[in-house]
Amino acid sequence: MSFKKFCLTFTAVAAMTMLVTFEANAQSDVTFSEHVAPILYDNCVHCHRAGGVAPMPLTTYDEVRPWAAMIKYKTQLRDKMGAMPPYYLERDIGIQNVKDDERLSEEELQIISDWVAAEAPQGNPAALPAVPQFDDSGNWKLGEPDLIVKTGEVFVQGDSPDWWGEIDLIPTGLTEDRYVAAVEMREVNDADPNAGGETVVGGRWVVHHMSWMTTVPGEEDTRVDFPTHELGRNPDVFDEKAARLLRAGSSISPLVMHLHSNGQDTTAHLEIGFYLQPVGYEPALKPGRLGLGDGLNISVNGNDPASELHSYAVLKQHTKISSFEPHLHAPGARVCLEAIWGNQIETLACSGYDHNWVKQYTYEDDYAPLLPKGTIVHLIAYMDNSASNPNVVDSRNWSGSGNRSVSNMFLHIGHQVSLTDEQFVQEMAGRRERLGLRMGDHLLGCPLCGANIPPLGPEDDSSDE
Repeated sequence: MSFKKFCLTFTAVAAMTMLVTFEANAQSDVTFSEHVAPILYDNCVHCHRAGGVAPMPLTTYDEVRPWAAMIKYKTQLRDKMGAMPPYYLERDIGIQNVKDDERLSEEELQIISDWVAAEAPQGNPAALPAVPQFDDSGNWKLGEPDLIVKTGEVFVQGDSPDWWGEIDLIPTGLTEDRYVAAVEMREVNDADPNAGGETVVGGRWVVHHMSWMTTVPGEEDTRVDFPTHELGRNPDVFDEKAARLLRAGSSISPLVMHLHSNGQDTTAHLEIGFYLQPVGYEPALKPGRLGLGDGLNISVNGNDPASELHSYAVLKQHTKISSFEPHLHAPGARVCLEAIWGNQIETLACSGYDHNWVKQYTYEDDYAPLLPKGTIVHLIAYMDNSASNPNVVDSRNWSGSGNRSVSNMFLHIGHQVSLTDEQFVQEMAGRRERLGLRMGDHLLGCPLCGANIPPLGPEDDSSDE
């Protein structure tokens, strides 16, 4: 070897050694006490703690260290089935401005990755932050509700088949008409999260879903529809201008309750928490309906990891989509929502899907899709009916439409409001002013926000002229 080649080789090896040493030192600077514990305490231990609903506590270094590699794996899944935290909105496509975003940041994901790569050092125990304290008696994500209504107890044997049926009316006890700003529902049961079991789908719960409404018994035209409860679902926050009416003397009227076994004998009930608007509140907008999905023409072939389902709807009224919520069944892996206006096609949202955690994604008000009538809305589902999907019982089976978890549904059941022509123009004008949009600017999900909004009258000139 020539002296010149030797020098070049030595220099390259030395540089590589310095780089590896630098990376190792950078990783070793990340510790449990100072960097990882704050992430877990903010995002994980409300479930992963002694007495919590998750299968292992993650509050101390000794508890976390054996699971370090698994924590990295689960968090790095990001928006795929099985990811933790269970929130699957994809971050590289669609509208990202959502309320109560449960995703870890890229910086937090990198900290966890670096910590595991450095062999999960503990760091200085004195630097460990205080472990959060939880009061399970009031463990509501939105805080203590103004009104809590409980269903009766149900019992599901560990090896029983699915059950569908109605349950009795449940009085709310409300003595005056009030408008509801948000609803949160939770299942309370005696299932042991550490017991495991052969059932994968919905293993923490026995109530798969409950469709319900409210009505005043004996009085006509008092029905008000409320969102379906589903396993693992987060709260429903209604558009602040379109709260739903809860009438005095009303009762919860369950249309159907679907129970399934979680692998162990379980006693459970649902709690419905209502968050009320102030007395005197009146809604300015009306809830809308968007029949998007298909419950009849589903065909998913056996051992097929890449089936697609498609559904289209044409908006008959101007519409603001307040939340995106896909509903599939066990083979579901991913869902996207598109809006087609003229020759413009926009992807509003894509999310992974895991039938153990049915999630909805509520938009910040100024970023909720604001679509003119005539818009074509397109829902696409990607199905994984293969052995690699742990939610599928037997991937050899063809599956079609049906209520059972081993059958399939294909729906968008998020919230939306309908707008008159005047309300639509006002919503766009207000959004353009608040976001500093100019004529010709593009805002994802609002194809006309950058257009020339006409004046509403002599005292309200919203045009660009």
